[in-house]
Amino acid sequence: MARFKKVIDQAKVFTIFVYGHTRTLECLRYFTEGKEIISPGVTRFASTFLTLNSIQEKKDQLRKMVVHIRWDSLKDVKSKKGKDATAIILNPTFWKDVKLTLTVFEPLVKVLRLVDGDVKPSMGFIYGELLKAKREIKEAFGNNESRFKEVIAVIGKKMKERLDSPLHLIAYLLNPHYSYSNPSIFDEPTITEGFISCVETFYYHDENKQHQAANIDLKKFQNREGPFNKKFARTFENFDYNPASWWRLHGTEIPALQKMATRILSLTSSSSSCERSWSGFEGVHTKKRNRLTTVHLNKLVYIQFNSELINDKENIKSKKISDVLLSNDTTEAQGFLRENENDCALVVYRDEMEGIGIPWSVIGDAVGVEEQLELRRSARVRQLYEGEEFDSEEE
Repeated sequence: MARFKKVIDQAKVFTIFVYGHTRTLECLRYFTEGKEIISPGVTRFASTFLTLNSIQEKKDQLRKMVVHIRWDSLKDVKSKKGKDATAIILNPTFWKDVKLTLTVFEPLVKVLRLVDGDVKPSMGFIYGELLKAKREIKEAFGNNESRFKEVIAVIGKKMKERLDSPLHLIAYLLNPHYSYSNPSIFDEPTITEGFISCVETFYYHDENKQHQAANIDLKKFQNREGPFNKKFARTFENFDYNPASWWRLHGTEIPALQKMATRILSLTSSSSSCERSWSGFEGVHTKKRNRLTTVHLNKLVYIQFNSELINDKENIKSKKISDVLLSNDTTEAQGFLRENENDCALVVYRDEMEGIGIPWSVIGDAVGVEEQLELRRSARVRQLYEGEEFDSEEE
């Protein structure tokens, strides 16, 4: 989408320039007190969001930096790319677009954190949270269909036949966090069809169990009969609860549906955790030609992988949970390290230089940011790390 691509490309122009020169990087770290503005993520989308968020958090430091004599005295800053980088940071439109981009895509980032996390199975939450994300995105655009329809269309395309299967629909239905707070879910034809399809598959060739689960048990669950109506069953109101554990405790009077619900709600909705076993193999293979026997190798991977699981459980218990979207590998953040691949702000705020009260838009006009950015709009972005070196007498 052009609106978001523009602000992402501008952010990349700035980060590529800063990280491409020793002096500019030193200057950046001086003003940010040693903090980086690039945050590598597990995917390119995560890297983009985390880096934009990092830039937004350091907005004041970055704008003070580019108007400081320390920055202006650097030879590289006087180059065409240096002027572009300075103009981007001083351009108020850039910051408004960053704010809008973060506001729009934050709901999707929440979904990513949910599915990639290890705290609880995510199958019971993925469909409901995607619907919630779509509502929040519409609100971010002021419920103006002409603005949000393109984003919603992309999400719908990605969900179709992937995240709206009968399995996702029944998990959404059997999670009381959603179905009890919105009883109309029980009457939605698409969800009802998905439920029947799953019941027929789960209890294949057992018509008695199918009848029990679909015609008797579901009605008791819907009407909150028996244990479902007890006060301590209201734990479902807390988003952090585990729906599979909830069904094991409160679904004893409807065993047919209980068995099905606990099995489905115990599922994950992402394979990212499975990929960690490969990183275990990579950690053991410290040499290209490793003489370890297969048995010894498997034991080492088993120990290493289970040690990580134990550490994860301890962190969960102590609530020391790191951001699952962050990564130590910069592969997915390369776009912010090297060159490659309308004003719609929803928040009105006073955008002035601290201490003197001069609007940043006035400062931007004084240095000619619009003229500077206009010069580079038609230029194609070149590739770094292909033999081209930076010219800098200071370096």
